[in-house]
Amino acid sequence: MLNVAKHTPSPNFNLRPSVAQISLLVIHNISLPPRQYGGGYVEKFFQNTLPIAEHKFFEEIKDLQVSAHLFITRQGEVIQFVNLNDRAWHAGVSVYKGCENCNDFSIGIELEGCDEEDYSNVQYEVLAKVSVAIEASYPGITEKSTRGHSDIAPGRKTDPGPFFNWPKYRQLWQMNDQNSKKIRG
Repeated sequence: MLNVAKHTPSPNFNLRPSVAQISLLVIHNISLPPRQYGGGYVEKFFQNTLPIAEHKFFEEIKDLQVSAHLFITRQGEVIQFVNLNDRAWHAGVSVYKGCENCNDFSIGIELEGCDEEDYSNVQYEVLAKVSVAIEASYPGITEKSTRGHSDIAPGRKTDPGPFFNWPKYRQLWQMNDQNSKKIRG
């Protein structure tokens, strides 16, 4: 399904509960160091190999063990850390429609970015294409079951932030979905 993704396995995952139905897509943002892009630090962070001495902020997060299923860089590269069927550690303490532990039934996508800046056009384009591919494989995930981290962990998380353009993303999702259905016939 995501054969265009670069595979960079993270050790930070486990099996989903056997009764879990994948039914939620969670959009996040991340930049390491904060508000700085590139450098491969996000990948190293998700692999527990972050070079702590290279930035003072890294000392603060050195003991965290987190991951996402996918990461989309500012240039639109897709990096996959965890198999979509497995449970990535991206949502933390969270709740959606009365169900706690969203990691159990969600797929997490990190966008390279922060709450204070616009995302790149190519990130929206790639995110929409990836979302359509995920929806095709996991029918429980739709536009309506896609949320920001802030929606499932309010008061604790703010991402993807006020600069994430939900209408643009949804419009691109719908356009890609229609094109995909035309191709499938």
